[in-house]
Amino acid sequence: MTITLKPVGEEDVAFLNHLTNAPDGAGEHQWFGWHNPHRHRERWEADGLLNDDGGVLLVIAGGDRAGLVSWRKERAGRVSYYWEIGLILAPGFRGKGYGTRAQQLLVRYLFDHSPVNRIQAATEITNVAEQRALEKAGFTREGVLRGIGFRAGEWRDGVLYSILRSDLADQAEL
Repeated sequence: MTITLKPVGEEDVAFLNHLTNAPDGAGEHQWFGWHNPHRHRERWEADGLLNDDGGVLLVIAGGDRAGLVSWRKERAGRVSYYWEIGLILAPGFRGKGYGTRAQQLLVRYLFDHSPVNRIQAATEITNVAEQRALEKAGFTREGVLRGIGFRAGEWRDGVLYSILRSDLADQAEL
């Protein structure tokens, strides 16, 4: 099945809200509690969920909304920055390789349209499926981030991954 990324339209805002603001949409590793249900609509109305500091794109699988990818600018130093990316897939699209492909497409997009040298992603240490997806997408595991995230009443360890612009030379499939 073909995976593509596309900008969020007004008709997609309810889907984003379900992925991030409903326990059954977010899934075990992405459910962080209820948040402002108007957050995505307000951001969409302000800038279409795309600006110089980050953005959100829909993951489309064979014409169906499969999830979202996101990125945000993080400072690496006085004159440099990198992108931190994220992914949420809808329940019916998990475990089928769509996340790997979506992350590959996002990496290519960000390296093609910005001067960054580094893109990174983090996930909970128990999210083995996402760790596999990142590795298949060409990311390198850098280490464990102890007690980095709070979810479901507990502090949890994370795992940090990165991909550098120079890593793409070895990855023709991106």
